[in-house]
Amino acid sequence: MIALSRKQRSILKTLDPEASASAWRDWRWQVKHAVRDFRTFEEATGIPLNDGRRREFAETTALFPMAITPYYLSLIQTENAFNDPVFRQAFPSDRERIVLTSDMADPLSEDLDSPAPCITHRYPDRVLLLVSNVCAMYCRHCTRKRRVGDREFIPERSEIQMGIDYIRTHRHIRDVLLSGGDPLMLTDEYLDWILGELRAIDHVEIIRIGTRMPVVLPYRITDDLVTMLKKHTPLWINTHFNHPREITRSASEALARLADGGFPLGNQSVLLAGVNDCPLIMKSLVHALVRNRVRPYYIYQCDLSEGLSHFRTPVGKGIEIMESLIGHTSGLCVPTYVIDAPGGGGKIPVMPNYLISWSTNKVVLRNYEGVMTTYHEPDSYEPIFCDRNCTACDLFLDLSSAPEDDDAVGIEKLLADHDDTISLVPAATDRYERRND
Repeated sequence: MIALSRKQRSILKTLDPEASASAWRDWRWQVKHAVRDFRTFEEATGIPLNDGRRREFAETTALFPMAITPYYLSLIQTENAFNDPVFRQAFPSDRERIVLTSDMADPLSEDLDSPAPCITHRYPDRVLLLVSNVCAMYCRHCTRKRRVGDREFIPERSEIQMGIDYIRTHRHIRDVLLSGGDPLMLTDEYLDWILGELRAIDHVEIIRIGTRMPVVLPYRITDDLVTMLKKHTPLWINTHFNHPREITRSASEALARLADGGFPLGNQSVLLAGVNDCPLIMKSLVHALVRNRVRPYYIYQCDLSEGLSHFRTPVGKGIEIMESLIGHTSGLCVPTYVIDAPGGGGKIPVMPNYLISWSTNKVVLRNYEGVMTTYHEPDSYEPIFCDRNCTACDLFLDLSSAPEDDDAVGIEKLLADHDDTISLVPAATDRYERRND
């Protein structure tokens, strides 16, 4: 006997009058019956929309469509729907049509950093493999609106194979993140093939999957899926809870199934105005995640994607939230607050400043309470000059399982003894152009 809440039962019968209660926990039924128009939304939830909201809906979904799983729809508190955090993440807003001069279609320059089909290669040792443009639900704050939802498709094997071939021929790639869209929208068989191809590459050490399924469609986390995924360990899974109300009994069951399968779990939240821009909400969220064996990994500052300005908060709000977490709860519960740099610069940590000052012998620190303290530097530290001649080094350096790259990158160049770089200069500065005249 499948026990459904009154609201779930009502939505089920509205969307599919002939369906049995067991259909609710069938992830394929959920995808098939995703709510995509305002009339079905009104009928299923009982939330009336006035003419203005209906007009806004039509104009907004012409640019970016709506899709809400029946499960996620059932989480909306109908008595205060328009302020509900689930509603705000799922239902179109006319503010999505506001495009500021600072907004960009591809704020992270993923397309520019794509040397092969389905690949984004930004960091030295890891790549993003985009395996789907389809999600179970289209989040209104999606940073890939140019790609996801308005172009629903799953790449064919030949296209994904070209991305895998790129990974195979670049031996410095040790970490592959599957994303999209949502990789778990693929069938078990298709995903099994992709993971098998990656696992057969000897220099790929870990594979990660980024998915929102435990949040919007926890029934996708089946025993068969977990059994298949276990064939491809080490496999890490990051999910995307933004509010503690998303961690329902069904979500907890899905997370437990993954954790019991042996997969390390992480969570990446996005800081969203009107959804979770509150220290109490974020603390409640990270505590709930850890109770469910999920490590809070990142809090993202909302990207500069087109139509997301109403979701963006000042960076200061994120700093305030981090101040409310660091020292006030266990370190295991504290994520890293980052800005994914516009232009493809990657994730930049933006954290409160605890290093107040320093001199030759001391550093001055402060803690979460505002207590000032000093740390005395060693008096006789003798640094080892590093010329990357590891065979002659006095340190114990058995690097057989951790090969070192010869080339330093970025700030590492300025700190490295073996590199003569003395400055990193932006391209096309007036001063350097004059030097070349």
